[in-house]
Amino acid sequence: MIKPLVKGLWITLKYFFSKPITVHYPEEKVGSFPRYRGLHIIGRKPDGSIKCVACGLCEAICPAKAIKIEIGELEDGMRYPKTYILDGWRCIFCGLCQEVCPVNAIVLTPQYENAAYKKEELILDRDTLLKRGDEVKI
Repeated sequence: MIKPLVKGLWITLKYFFSKPITVHYPEEKVGSFPRYRGLHIIGRKPDGSIKCVACGLCEAICPAKAIKIEIGELEDGMRYPKTYILDGWRCIFCGLCQEVCPVNAIVLTPQYENAAYKKEELILDRDTLLKRGDEVKI
């Protein structure tokens, strides 16, 4: 009866004098794994235009049907996404959209902070994804 009590006190005393492993999250960030698939971004070409050519492959391959694209066409025949909507609430972060993209326009970054108070905040449009891409350097 006294043996388990002494054993518990010994473990408590041992860890009391060891270095704590707690991370104070908002001040200290924990890195992610190299192959982690986090927040989505849409990249830009060096001239500042959107990389996406509105091929629709990401929309077609998405198993959760979280991507919706409305395709527009310029006078010279170049296609671009009029609207690009990514429903972050439905997305399962599988990375298939990134793998299938022929021009590497959509990228899943290693960032993991994607908290929101409302579901509507997780529905990301083309401009939001472009702005994220401007802010994030991979």
